[in-house]
Amino acid sequence: MFPNLPDHVFVYGFSYRKRCLLGKLLSCIRITQTLNIDLTPPNAVIFVWGAKEISQDLGQREVIRVEDGFYRSVGLGSDFVYPSSLVFDRSGIYFDPITPSDLESILNGQVFNQDDLMRAKQIRQFITKNQLTKYNLETSQPRHKPLTQSKVIFVPGQVEDDASIIYGGGHVRTNLDLLKAVRASNPNACLIYKPHPDVQALNRKGRVSKKTLLKFANAVEYERSVIDCIDDADEVHTMTSLVGFDALLRDKKVITYGQPFYAGWGLTQDVFASGEAFFRRGRKLLLDELVAGALIYYPIYWDWESKALTTCEDSLIKLAKSRDELSKCGRLANLKDGLMRRQLRKICMLLKTLC
Repeated sequence: MFPNLPDHVFVYGFSYRKRCLLGKLLSCIRITQTLNIDLTPPNAVIFVWGAKEISQDLGQREVIRVEDGFYRSVGLGSDFVYPSSLVFDRSGIYFDPITPSDLESILNGQVFNQDDLMRAKQIRQFITKNQLTKYNLETSQPRHKPLTQSKVIFVPGQVEDDASIIYGGGHVRTNLDLLKAVRASNPNACLIYKPHPDVQALNRKGRVSKKTLLKFANAVEYERSVIDCIDDADEVHTMTSLVGFDALLRDKKVITYGQPFYAGWGLTQDVFASGEAFFRRGRKLLLDELVAGALIYYPIYWDWESKALTTCEDSLIKLAKSRDELSKCGRLANLKDGLMRRQLRKICMLLKTLC
């Protein structure tokens, strides 16, 4: 949901690049960086990036937390690619279960009408038909080897210092520990592990050697898409990854080991059942109610060409078109391959943002 804003807001915890990006989105509003919230006016509106810690004594100040949306871009955020979707949360933030977020409140209390559910169903079908993901860096590839006849479990890797694990993780908080836990409870299953794209690109923490991974996984996927891996699987086991949400959209059984936003609503099997968020999430949701809350009511969608708000549907159409055009001309792989090429592109994106 896009907040009603005064003509002057403060930002805290934003990098200079993200502050410039926000300035492009909110071009009619004066934005001031602050390093100390206590020095802002007593009735200030303050944007805080993600789950950045702030003073508890805010007085009359209003805090709005900002974060990337769930279907973000064609390319990594850590490569400075512009986001097509953002969330502005007045209560908390969706990946931090310590306090309720606007998304949790929506999922707990919103009465979804038939139009909402029809839109959600069409959005879900479009996402699955076009194999969309958060970053849309991969295209479907055929499997070269047949899978075993035993149960197949997909274990997606995560960025280990990601805020969703720091704040919403359970007892399992590393990729290797997750693999060990899944193998321990499924000794005869075929486990497929795929590293997170940010980790594989060497941008973030969480790398595990292939030799170590293969002590617990039957296969490590580097080339095939995360959607191919979901399609191959009978189950998806994850700490807090958005891949679990992708798997739900595809009617897969999802087992969580943390407290992701999509868990606790009767749609997943939750290992960390004592998580505090689960005690607040007392409502049982239909899948399309979850989709409506998470993709229609919660985020905003922005078209960087027209410089205007857009709908979830139009944003997804544009993501699919952009990815397919890059794939056809052989440029999609360039977005994730080649360290030097990616660093040069990051510099270009940074310069574009600052101009």
